[in-house]
Amino acid sequence: MAHRILIIEDNTDLAKVLQMHLQDLAFEVDLAHDGVAGLTRAEAGSYDLIILDLMLPGLDGIEICRRIRQKGPYTPILMLTSKSSELDRILGLEIGADDYVTKPFSIQELMARVKAILRRIEGLERSAKEEKEIIRAGDLVIDSSSRTVRHNGESLELTAKEFDLLLHFARHPGRVYSRSQLLDTVWGYGHDGYEHTVNSHMNRLRAKIEKDPSNPQYILTVWGVGYKFSDLFGGGIK
Repeated sequence: MAHRILIIEDNTDLAKVLQMHLQDLAFEVDLAHDGVAGLTRAEAGSYDLIILDLMLPGLDGIEICRRIRQKGPYTPILMLTSKSSELDRILGLEIGADDYVTKPFSIQELMARVKAILRRIEGLERSAKEEKEIIRAGDLVIDSSSRTVRHNGESLELTAKEFDLLLHFARHPGRVYSRSQLLDTVWGYGHDGYEHTVNSHMNRLRAKIEKDPSNPQYILTVWGVGYKFSDLFGGGIK
């Protein structure tokens, strides 16, 4: 789904240029050219980002930002201003703006700031979702927030890395991972171990979660490639 962006800017030429460039990035863009109309649109619409000029007729950007922050849900705000003093910048950020660009600015810089804000918000939303997720797969219940695993109702004692491995697999049922990919993803790029590290952790994890580790039902070996979590269980997030 395309991101929706509201531009509140009284310079109509600038607003239209920004709208055109944002639409080229496949964003849906609405315009408002004074503070009152801008606040009305902001409160009525569901936007992923508001680009807000500081100096506006009717209501200024500071007041609009303050009122938006008094109500939910949270909407990122990128402020535009002709003022460059540190006091103005601090004031804009302290009342809730996510970023601040001083005029004149390049279109490329503004587009980069927009994309950075959206990536950051998406990352926060994804992290919040993952923190709350509970994955049910067969007789396994994996709680990512408490980092606990239950099998047939009984708690399993997993090491931190065993839990990370299991959670990674359960989040991506049916996807095959090589040992080097697991080292990169679960241990991190800086890990200086070898692929046998994955094998030893996998053996210990299987011993804890599988009824018969020699005939695993959850984490399957894909000969010549690596491992995958059985897609029979689906790894459903509740």
